[in-house]
Amino acid sequence: MSTPRKILDVLGIGFGPANIALAIALEELSPGMSVQFLEKRLGPLWQPNMLLPGSDIQNHPLRDLVTPRNPRSRYTFTNFLFEQDRLYEHLNLPLHHPLRAEYAQYISWAANFFEDIVTYGCEAVSVEAVTPSNGEGAHYKVCCVDGKVFLTRSMVLAPGRTPHIPAPFTGIKDRRVRHLNDYLPALAEAVAATDGQCRIAVIGGSQSAVEILLHASGHAGVREVVGFTRNFGYRQKDTSPFSDEVYFPSFVDTFHHASAEHKARLRQELMHTNYSSSDIDVLNQLYVRKYEQMLQGEGLLQLRTCEDMIGCIPTPDGVQIESRQYLQGIAHSQSFDLVVLATGFLDLGAGDRQEPFPRLLAPIARKNGIDTLTIARDYQVDLNNGLPTYLNGLCESSHGMGDAGSFSLLALRSQNIVQSLVSNLQTREQCHA
Repeated sequence: MSTPRKILDVLGIGFGPANIALAIALEELSPGMSVQFLEKRLGPLWQPNMLLPGSDIQNHPLRDLVTPRNPRSRYTFTNFLFEQDRLYEHLNLPLHHPLRAEYAQYISWAANFFEDIVTYGCEAVSVEAVTPSNGEGAHYKVCCVDGKVFLTRSMVLAPGRTPHIPAPFTGIKDRRVRHLNDYLPALAEAVAATDGQCRIAVIGGSQSAVEILLHASGHAGVREVVGFTRNFGYRQKDTSPFSDEVYFPSFVDTFHHASAEHKARLRQELMHTNYSSSDIDVLNQLYVRKYEQMLQGEGLLQLRTCEDMIGCIPTPDGVQIESRQYLQGIAHSQSFDLVVLATGFLDLGAGDRQEPFPRLLAPIARKNGIDTLTIARDYQVDLNNGLPTYLNGLCESSHGMGDAGSFSLLALRSQNIVQSLVSNLQTREQCHA
């Protein structure tokens, strides 16, 4: 007779910054729960393919995994620096924001405290709501690629957002066309395949696009880099302190309670606090890099603005990009060894650049007749099955820019989720007592 599997109180899908912050909050606010996290990566890595030299996190270091909720926690970025014996050296840096490489170390350091409740190399592929006949209560059954099965009374999804692949790149299965998530290994492959004569196209006008243009144009194995953007130029991010109040917890309340019409208006107005724009330091570097190459008569770095993508055709000799400069109506056709899509990610919703559900929840949602998820203020989604289910970091359309991949609200969002989890699980226990 097989031994019944233990039913967990909480199962977290993904163990990036959002669910690491949740693990900390669970330990500090509700230590009695049985908790497990699943992570498809083999270890606690954060943005490993975009750790470019000199890149920063574009975020105040005290808006870390825990400080806004509990500045006395052992898991703060400040304590990390103290334990690494480099607090004064860090404070002496002439930088506005911490280096991305150092913050990646901080994320891994914090994650390592929770090794006993994380299963790495475990990708969840299906979720099923189960109502047993033995009276033990409804729960989720989560199956992984490797055959592991987990049972849980509640679930918190933080799998990261789905890459946005714009037309005409949709559906192209070619390793020479890659999203920015794969940039560094894709660059290494392309340089090796071309014996250090790589031609690179970077599509998009985001901070990541600018950082990749700078990195690629300074790489010894690259002989040509072309940046394509629909904008008139690479735009400076809106970093006004008034605009940055979108990352206040009070703005989450404002945004969540706004009408659909007002949400759309706010998102349009505040778009350049996060999207299709870059910090002034990297913009200045890119402009100077382009000017220096012009002085030296070099054409390694080219920037094509007001450019619409028309076609993408993989051939044996390269990936042919067809575009049109819309102001002049001039068409371009050029072949590249690597095309990097620095085009951002999808949000949840029914509009442009949105998807209706996270991939794991799609079968349950459709089975229960749900077309679009309704996300409560506490980040809970109702899947018509009575099981507490939360989205951690996927809720920009319902909660505002603080859910757009920023660290700013991780700590307080985790607190909201833990408080709701405790209340929901206690209510379920009382119902089954």
